Amino acid sequence: MEFSKIIAVGVGGFLGAIGRYWISGLAQRLSDRFPLGTLSVNLLGSFLLGFFATLFLEKMMVNQELRLLLLVGLLGAFTTYSTFSLETLNLLRTGEWMFAGLNIVTNLAGTLIAVWAGVSIAKLW
Repeated sequence: MEFSKIIAVGVGGFLGAIGRYWISGLAQRLSDRFPLGTLSVNLLGSFLLGFFATLFLEKMMVNQELRLLLLVGLLGAFTTYSTFSLETLNLLRTGEWMFAGLNIVTNLAGTLIAVWAGVSIAKLW
């Protein structure tokens, strides 16, 4: 594997992790019971992944390092499905069945819709 590709993924991952921490923290301030921060970054990250993947693969040529930086590194570190799973399990353990179900449905359906929206908007360009 080329060193430039490894660096691109690493830099993207660094930026994605910082972005996730910042944005999820901002969003979580709106709710003390529901994991809104994780949902927010999953929806935004899914939208951006659909948007940029479509732009890069169908609309514009960008070099492989930039694609790796943004799609694998930044957005891979930005979305948080492992956190989503732990938060859902914690909601179930504390008897918050309604919030656990809401968390599952909104994350899964919402991220699918967000990816579709990103793809659809990118195709308009």
